[in-house]
Amino acid sequence: MLEFHTDYKRYFDIQLENARRSVIPFIEQGKPLKPGMQLLEIGCGQGSLLRAFAEKGLQCVGVEMYPLWLEKANEWLQPELQSGQVRLISSNIYDVNPEQDLGTLFDVIVLKDVIEHIHDQPKLIAWMKTFLKPDGVIFFAFPPWYMPYGGHQQVLHGWLGKTPYWHLLPMPVFKWLLKTNGHKPDDLVEIKETGISIERFERILQQSGYRKVKEQQWLINPVYEYKFGWKPKKQWGLVNALPFLRNFFTTCSYYLVAAQR
Repeated sequence: MLEFHTDYKRYFDIQLENARRSVIPFIEQGKPLKPGMQLLEIGCGQGSLLRAFAEKGLQCVGVEMYPLWLEKANEWLQPELQSGQVRLISSNIYDVNPEQDLGTLFDVIVLKDVIEHIHDQPKLIAWMKTFLKPDGVIFFAFPPWYMPYGGHQQVLHGWLGKTPYWHLLPMPVFKWLLKTNGHKPDDLVEIKETGISIERFERILQQSGYRKVKEQQWLINPVYEYKFGWKPKKQWGLVNALPFLRNFFTTCSYYLVAAQR
């Protein structure tokens, strides 16, 4: 699985096609997208989703804090950047001034494979309402923490990168395994500290004043079709009805939410 995360252009293309065929259709079931709408992506990475939404005619802003991803986004989104349809902001989202840096309210905010990396998730989720239009929506996609590779260990070399569920071990054992196998623990420790379950995410939504517009739990993540040739499969109804246990067998959660008015 490591090659998908080191071959950056291939990863860009995979995420672009997944956005076209899975993310955008899911969002449009709850919020039809129209040219001229304003979109913000938090943690835009290399810009795959920004291109997909720009193809629909949206005006897009992407916030990204990692220089390498921004370098790739600036390279591969040149047509959209030159036309002014996409704008990139180099920043941690917590350091963004909505009035000065964003300059508008948004019809759609997107966090794909991002919320599980965020410290103080309730703070960010509640804060986003301040730069969301009254009829705007927020799309979240994330791997539940307890799923087989919820610790993002697939980015590692060797047997650790192929072994499911070991990220659930106690932190001292987790760090020891990383160290003794020649890995730096920093990034994966962050995921262990910030990883989020389905139930905790839903509690944060409720406490922050959001309502669910649409939800989909996936047994087989739609992006796996491009990575491994596995057809997407929605979570079985019986499994999805089992709180907490469903986390162990759900590889991806999609949510579309709106602020309670």
